[in-house]
Amino acid sequence: MNRTPPESKFESRGLVTSSRRSRYTRRIPPEGLPNFRLSAMLQQKTTQNAIAAMSRLAELYADPAQVASSREIATSRNLPVPIVAKILTELSRGGLVTGSPGPGGGYRLARHPSKISLFDLVSLFERDARSACPYGPDWCGSGPHCPLHDSLLSIRAKVDDYLRKTTFALFLPAKSTKRK
Repeated sequence: MNRTPPESKFESRGLVTSSRRSRYTRRIPPEGLPNFRLSAMLQQKTTQNAIAAMSRLAELYADPAQVASSREIATSRNLPVPIVAKILTELSRGGLVTGSPGPGGGYRLARHPSKISLFDLVSLFERDARSACPYGPDWCGSGPHCPLHDSLLSIRAKVDDYLRKTTFALFLPAKSTKRK
């Protein structure tokens, strides 16, 4: 009997990004978490796509006249247009982007990229995993803590801290160093 390798099981659960990597997929481990992969904590593919869309809007933020349509964002990040349109609607409801309809319309970040953290975005798309105990429903919430409880809380605190400190200013284009 041929078993699926463990990597495939994780990919099917959305815990590992696909082999098609965005140029913005980075391994930036939060302090104290060696070999940590942020996408492992961002379980929803929608969250990853939302980060990709927001990163594009952050790149365009320097020009106040620049807006991007959902199609332009989707094309620049190799994402399906309907998914990006739905994500932008949620981001607009969450107050992270503003949109203007019609010809010449599009989306922009609602505030400066340095004022929007990854946590702001993640909280719109990820369910709260604090209550999910790997031992099952009779542990940690309604019974004694499982053996992993304290370790998982520590990891979650570090990830939350990383997400709160990391802003979309990372995606602002570098200023030109050319002399006039």
